[in-house]
Amino acid sequence: MRPTPRKAIAASALAVTALAALSLPGTPAAAAPPAAPVAAACTPTQVVANGGFESGTSPWSQSSTRVITNRAGQTAHGGTSFAWLGGVGSTHTDTLSQSVTVPSGCSSATLTFWLHIDTAETTSSIAYDKLTAKIGSTTLATYSNLDKNTGYAQKSFDVSAFAGQTVTLAFTGTEDSSLQSSFVVDDVALDTSGGTTPPADSTRTPAAPSYTVSLSSDTSGTVWSGHESATFTNASSTPLSEVYLRLWDNYHGTCSAMPIKVSNVTGGTAGALSVGCTALEIDLPAPLTQGQSATIGFDLGITVPSGADRFGHDGAFSFIGNALPVLAVKDGAGWHLDPYTNNGESFYSLAADFKVTLDHPSTLLVPATGTSVDTPGSSGRTVTTATASKVRDFAWAAGPFSKISGTSTAGTRINVYSVSAISSADAQSMLTTAKSAVDAHASRFGAYPYGELDAVIDNNYWFGGMEYPGFVLDLVSTTALTHEIGHQWWYGIVGDDEYTSPWLDEAFTDYATDLALNKTGTNCWNSVSWASSAEKITNSMAYWDTHSSRYSTVVYGYGKCALHDLRRLIGDTAMTKLLKDYATAHWYGVSTTAEFKAAAQAATSTDLTSFWSTHRIDG
Repeated sequence: MRPTPRKAIAASALAVTALAALSLPGTPAAAAPPAAPVAAACTPTQVVANGGFESGTSPWSQSSTRVITNRAGQTAHGGTSFAWLGGVGSTHTDTLSQSVTVPSGCSSATLTFWLHIDTAETTSSIAYDKLTAKIGSTTLATYSNLDKNTGYAQKSFDVSAFAGQTVTLAFTGTEDSSLQSSFVVDDVALDTSGGTTPPADSTRTPAAPSYTVSLSSDTSGTVWSGHESATFTNASSTPLSEVYLRLWDNYHGTCSAMPIKVSNVTGGTAGALSVGCTALEIDLPAPLTQGQSATIGFDLGITVPSGADRFGHDGAFSFIGNALPVLAVKDGAGWHLDPYTNNGESFYSLAADFKVTLDHPSTLLVPATGTSVDTPGSSGRTVTTATASKVRDFAWAAGPFSKISGTSTAGTRINVYSVSAISSADAQSMLTTAKSAVDAHASRFGAYPYGELDAVIDNNYWFGGMEYPGFVLDLVSTTALTHEIGHQWWYGIVGDDEYTSPWLDEAFTDYATDLALNKTGTNCWNSVSWASSAEKITNSMAYWDTHSSRYSTVVYGYGKCALHDLRRLIGDTAMTKLLKDYATAHWYGVSTTAEFKAAAQAATSTDLTSFWSTHRIDG
């Protein structure tokens, strides 16, 4: 295609200027003004290589070949290998180290590792054997035989002071002359990010939500009750007089028998339920001006209905997605109070922090969004505390699952939870798929930022799969699981209004799935056949709910084919850079069709006007 007239004029002007410079050698060219310094940008990433020790020993340095191992006597936290320091029972020192570069421009850098300590020492007061963790010359912590524990415990340290530096991460284990102590380290990671809040956006509010939830379940894990609070800030220049809670899962009941019940509201006055009892208005005591914050609280009851659904239970196994009330978004179009759709997703929320405490019978495993820690509760019960940062929603499951774990090559911990009907071979296959998929997507769009990833597998789901941040529901399917994990980037990290623009997460994720599975989409646009002139890739769920038989074909199929065609038009290198840069620019933010089209046009000298029209991408 020809360049646009504007670009053609610019090119002609550049040629004339160059010719003039050549014709007038006695006229020195004006010196360009010095460029203003640009603050270094932070691309969230994980910088420890082979942190799970599953890829041999490189790039770790170890004092002996016995440190990184899979030998009998200890077990891995994830996968099969681990670092075992000590365990000799005589005067001995083991060391393990790796040089890491903490990127500049990142305001947050967190080192985590999992540690198990067992010992033959019997003292309760003297630290005979020790493990020291250091970064650079700074000692982060020292552990000893007095810190022995059953299982693994995660350790976490703020190392943001080392941003912009290359330093050595080191573990040193020492034993005295008798009685062994074993210090077993696994799943080492150093995650960096740009800050504690999503990108500023004055058109979307309430911003920077933070949710604190405490719930307790019945013996089956199908009934939960407790309390939730939400703190938020008005980012808009328009005063905020009210907020809305989305009680999405009331779609699965009736207004007279709601599975999600909110009561005893504090911090505001509860109004009437609307939108099929999936929206609750809460009037604030006084309008919040721009930059002001407030907190609302309420008692919460959840009853999980029967059915293998994203909110339902399949026998003893409960799946609890979209059950926690979350704040609706108000933007330039006003409050988004769209109806629930069972055909796709209606969800539109801003990146938020969650701390969720789930008290449940110890017979139930509870996978959840975020990083979870289990502690003993009252007799026969366990308290699972899950924390998640910059996620758009929170989901969990509860049941007598079988669990296997592993760590991807890039260091992401994967947990696969299976219902009883799933074979161990299928569970292992899904673990292998998940490890491959998370690394494939991360290599293209940016490092996975959510710590661990839980996949809950049940072949009775009536749908192919469902995505939540750090948590997916799926059938035994390589393609489906790779797709749902792709949603961690396209919907989770790069958000969108899923009701208004479902293609921004589904088409992008299906395109990412093709790339991860080495599919090129060759000639896929040749099979496109539109059902009507009104049918477009960019139609909203309001359209697709009345044309449901065409939803998957157009949004997923035609949508990803359009992206393959765009790649072929602008070139593989340009497309790769476009999507990586676009994800970085919208990290924890919200994508729109107009913004993507503008970014794509900026990535090529080819006028894309005809491309958008041919592929029916409006906006």
